[in-house]
Amino acid sequence: MRRHFLHFLLALAALAAVSPPVLAAYPDKPIRLIVPSAPGGAPDALMRALAQQMSAQMGVPIVIDNKPGGSYTIGTMDLVHSAPDGYTLAYGNVVSLATNKSLLPNVPYDVDRDLTLVSNALRLSNLLIVNNSLPVKNVPELIAYAKKNPGKLAFGSDGNGTTAHLGVELFKSVTGTYMLHVPYRAATNAMTDLISGGIQLMMINTPVSGPQAQSGRVRALAISSAQRSATYPDIPTVAESGVPGFEVVAWGGIIGPANLPKDIVTRLNAEIRTALATPALRERFRVLGADTDPSTPEQFLELSRRETVKWAKIIKLSGARID
Repeated sequence: MRRHFLHFLLALAALAAVSPPVLAAYPDKPIRLIVPSAPGGAPDALMRALAQQMSAQMGVPIVIDNKPGGSYTIGTMDLVHSAPDGYTLAYGNVVSLATNKSLLPNVPYDVDRDLTLVSNALRLSNLLIVNNSLPVKNVPELIAYAKKNPGKLAFGSDGNGTTAHLGVELFKSVTGTYMLHVPYRAATNAMTDLISGGIQLMMINTPVSGPQAQSGRVRALAISSAQRSATYPDIPTVAESGVPGFEVVAWGGIIGPANLPKDIVTRLNAEIRTALATPALRERFRVLGADTDPSTPEQFLELSRRETVKWAKIIKLSGARID
């Protein structure tokens, strides 16, 4: 009897040695979502809306942690140094995943080596807006005014390498105009200066610019997408306003640190897709001026690589630099 019991214990020990440990159900505690920009901007508003829906689906709080600065590098490096357990995620976008590589002299992380791309989530356009006192009503008038007053117009952005920065750099390059770049830590600060006349124009994401244009506090001249927006159908595109082929579109989604387990990536990707398919979140994104755009992890990585090449050419053509 004793010998059979010992054999039973040995069998259990052998089974434990070859069986994988049973993992705790994920998630079973709050998730931190780093947004590498200041509160109040488009990334913050859109990620809060997504986090709220995902939190309801997953049954745990998803807490937004704003970490602005360094052209998204401060918040992104916080993620890089985090444990790959699915409890620290971040917003990754055209800045952190594409333009930084060509614009910054030393990017402290490598997208392929240091990050796991989970899913893209959104695409959004920028509005070209001007201070109400600027004597221009459309894009041709802005171009003519800028050529008559070289260096006297200043444009704001929510940081170096953002589409608000590089969109105007591209505009300058293809129209032969010169305007001074003034980067801000937050889009809201840039908007305050634009309204007061401290700067004269911006090409900034629609969640920030749209409400101000609709209220009449700034004047919208054009939208940066290839087609007109369903949210702002009366605003012409930059391309149809005399700058053929012009298109600037921002995008972004959820990323994790390197070596994030495949089962967690799969779970998060499914949750993001489910969230973005809900009518309430789709409407919230629409009101903010964004389109939902989920992807597979592989598609998200390919988008990052493709946009890195695209923006490297634009940065070289325009001569854009850190200001």
